[in-house]
Amino acid sequence: MTELFGIPLPALLGQLLLGLVNGSFYAMLSLGLAVIFGMLNIINFAHGALYMMGAFLAWMGMDLLGLNYWVMLGLAPLLVGALGIVIERTMLQWLYKLDHLYGLLLTFGITLVIEGVFRSFYGVSGQPYSVPEQLQGATNLGFMILPNYRAWVVVASLVVCFAVWALIEKTSLGAKLRAGTENPKLVQAFGINVPAMVTLTYAGGVALAAFAGVLAAPILQVSALMGSNLIIVVFAVVVIGGMGSILGSIVTGLGLGLIEGLTKVFYPEASNTVVFVVMAIVLLVRPAGLFGKEK
Repeated sequence: MTELFGIPLPALLGQLLLGLVNGSFYAMLSLGLAVIFGMLNIINFAHGALYMMGAFLAWMGMDLLGLNYWVMLGLAPLLVGALGIVIERTMLQWLYKLDHLYGLLLTFGITLVIEGVFRSFYGVSGQPYSVPEQLQGATNLGFMILPNYRAWVVVASLVVCFAVWALIEKTSLGAKLRAGTENPKLVQAFGINVPAMVTLTYAGGVALAAFAGVLAAPILQVSALMGSNLIIVVFAVVVIGGMGSILGSIVTGLGLGLIEGLTKVFYPEASNTVVFVVMAIVLLVRPAGLFGKEK
């Protein structure tokens, strides 16, 4: 059997694949956080809870309504995005001119409420969600066995992440969004509804979290704590990439997922802390993050 650094090649590639899958979730969640912080200047601690809600909505759609995975992949983000509109209009809009701490505390409170509701109904034990029939099984690549669903997660995440990046950075709509956050009065003078753009930006950011939750449902046990177990790592990814950096969140999320996967091969004891070690090193060398802009 072929070995690399004394590790069987299939085992090494398998861990890299798991790292890439985790990195895909990190990239999508940190992308949503970066969009919200970059456009709204809000640290959205509720992101993990809304990711969990997306997974639960997929499970409830299957278990209670008989809706399949593909329907919920589109419906769950829309429902969570609608909730995001309610949250932004009723609570967050009053905090934009205040210190970041107020937004952090409010969204932390929203997290506790959402998690508390789901824990009261479903407890903390995980709910199973089956892989859709079209993506079951695996493909033999010769040097490793590639599970079809995990390949789909990576491809879907990359497509969505880079589509969002292109929308914000390369289109006129993205230019209006950026201008609306930097000088809203001037943009409104041109007849553009800036409050509506801000609301839809928050809704789009949390919809990304819900989309990631639906993707994660067949891989992880759907539970009320799945978001809180992930959100701290995702915040670390955003800090490393640079707060508000869209491309930084994508690249850093994928890269840290791979680093985490390699760490599980060579030094498993450090796999849960390697992201935070990288964060400490990056902040010492570049406080604004790898892709952030120094003020």
